[in-house]
Amino acid sequence: MRIKLKLIVGLSVLLFSVNIFAASKVHLDHANTDIFDEASLQNGAKLFMNYCSGCHEISLMRYNRIAKDLNLTEEHVAKNLMFAGNKVGQSITSAMPEDAAAKWFGGVPPDLSLTSRSKGTDWIYTYLRSFYDDEERIFGVNNTVLVNASMPDVLWSLRESQSESEFDNSVRDITNFLDYVGEPAKLIRLQLGKWVLLFLSILFILVYLLKKEYWKDVKYGIWRPRD
Repeated sequence: MRIKLKLIVGLSVLLFSVNIFAASKVHLDHANTDIFDEASLQNGAKLFMNYCSGCHEISLMRYNRIAKDLNLTEEHVAKNLMFAGNKVGQSITSAMPEDAAAKWFGGVPPDLSLTSRSKGTDWIYTYLRSFYDDEERIFGVNNTVLVNASMPDVLWSLRESQSESEFDNSVRDITNFLDYVGEPAKLIRLQLGKWVLLFLSILFILVYLLKKEYWKDVKYGIWRPRD
């Protein structure tokens, strides 16, 4: 009995390792996101709220934080980006009831607040562009990055109405927005980091010149210790 149990556990670990290895072999395209591209973030926010927020939450983000970081007025956010909340200070949640989500998709769609940090922007960018027709699936589509995904191709109308390059840019904007959502403080942290590095560079030069001035006296015997 113990040998059989060990065999079952060993086979399970092996199958899990094979699946992980296979998943890691999926080619991911480079998203080339830039969270300092404000126009991209604004368009990504609009596209996400129109095409994704009906099912997916980003509950760690609030509407008024988006307004502040993306230089949008709260009135603009309330009018154009709010479809589930009633106040701009609320977290961004989905209006879809959990029981309905479980019935339609087999489970509640995941919260995407930290997806860019757990999966990476390349994964999101490639995933959203990798749907293909599959009549055997309930929604008629499948995905090469996440095989047998229960999510429909929600961006199909964009894909049909835009050129390939335009669609890629739209997906990149959504990915860029989710990159920002994953760590909103990155906007401030990276901007502040540049000034800190500049300050340290200037300080290094001043300290180096000061060091040369002090050691010049020591080198030429000008400085003498007190008795």
